Amino acid sequence: MPLTDRETVVLNEIRSWEKNLLNYEANDFQLLYEKYLERSFSLLPEKVQRQFFFLIDGWLFHLHSIIQGSQLQMDAKERILTSGRIFRKDIEEIVDLRQLDIDQLQYIAEQQIAKHRLYSFAQGGLSGTGGTLLLGADIPAMAVINLRVVQLIAMTYGFEVNTPFEMMTSLKVFHTATLPPRIQKEGWASLMAELEEHEELYFYEGNEKITDITWLEQPVQQLFKAMVIMLFRKRAIQGIPLVSMAIGAGVNYQLTRKVTDFAHKYYQLRYLKEKEES
Repeated sequence: MPLTDRETVVLNEIRSWEKNLLNYEANDFQLLYEKYLERSFSLLPEKVQRQFFFLIDGWLFHLHSIIQGSQLQMDAKERILTSGRIFRKDIEEIVDLRQLDIDQLQYIAEQQIAKHRLYSFAQGGLSGTGGTLLLGADIPAMAVINLRVVQLIAMTYGFEVNTPFEMMTSLKVFHTATLPPRIQKEGWASLMAELEEHEELYFYEGNEKITDITWLEQPVQQLFKAMVIMLFRKRAIQGIPLVSMAIGAGVNYQLTRKVTDFAHKYYQLRYLKEKEES
């Protein structure tokens, strides 16, 4: 089915974004930092490194499943369907949302994106108070918020995340979205290649490893954020550590902004490609 003029405009915007991503060149400082991080981690025995990433992958799989099966996510799914019925009364299942046009889907997706960016901002502000419990919960909370919004964006564009392929894909979208831009382009190319290689998008036949040494930069940034918060938490204004709260809120907001921008572009492109090929 040929794309409408509006869909062609959106597709061109995605292709322009994709071109900028693929042409991104890291500066010397970023390359030096990456080399230092990899060298530091490589000092650990290989068995320990494998076990570490195996545990992280397992944790992400379980977290994804818990979020997907939670009542909170079921309710959010129903709200997405209800929003879709505003535009078409005959929408019954997630796949039916693909009958909507790109602007209608974008409107629904941006509602989810705005809410989760706000959740991240609030979570960062709470962790910025410097409480040990809140700081310790920051990384798991951010993983939940960002995995959840990736699932919701996927569902908005008609892709149910309860099949093996879509589950792995949403995890890889989340993983790639959290990578630095110099490595992100490789993840994007891998996601595009998997779409081209798999005609039947139910079972997943690709590489099931998610995290590797290139992903370490994001957790390290979160730990660095925690250190800065601890440093500034005593600089309170009328008893409120505004500086550390602003740091926590700002960093978390930017992370979710980065994840949602990437996931939105990916699922928009999936929607447009499927419509074009149908």
